[in-house]
Amino acid sequence: MKTMKSLLVAVLVLVSGSIYAQDFTVNEAKSTVKWEGKKIGGAHNGHIGIKEGKFSVKGDKLASGTFVIDMQSITNDDLEDPGYNEKLIGHLKSDDFFSVGEYPTATLKITESTKFKSDKATVTGDLTIKGKTNPIEFEVTRQGKVFTGVLVVDRSKYDVRYGSKSFFDNLGDKVIYDEFTLDVKLVTE
Repeated sequence: MKTMKSLLVAVLVLVSGSIYAQDFTVNEAKSTVKWEGKKIGGAHNGHIGIKEGKFSVKGDKLASGTFVIDMQSITNDDLEDPGYNEKLIGHLKSDDFFSVGEYPTATLKITESTKFKSDKATVTGDLTIKGKTNPIEFEVTRQGKVFTGVLVVDRSKYDVRYGSKSFFDNLGDKVIYDEFTLDVKLVTE
């Protein structure tokens, strides 16, 4: 009889672990989003702050989540000259790029995920930039309460046109590649 009760308790523990969600809140101060955009003959990089983020893990996969990126916080790390640095940040915030005055945030909503295997899962979500939403897929790695991933974003899908060969001909060596990366590290509480 004791064996039967022990077995029943073990089954209940296993089942309840796969039914109940584990909720995570992003620690904005400890989390980072590094961006990099490339052009012919060079690249620029910097950081963007996370305004807020929450997600749930259920059945060993990301069940849901919403992340808000503060586009007003965009910085540049590679230009040491303060004047050039300020000019680039102003240009990125302008209507040529992210129209930060009209669209101060970008969001990512998790829509689907595979189960974590060896602490890695493939995640699909809806990314909204400049009021335009498109699906995106990326890999997430989990290490305890830290989740990391690299998102490759095609800016042409979000009407970010400046220097894009998708919108303009005859740019020559002034082309800025459409894809940029967001290297995300989420530290959770």
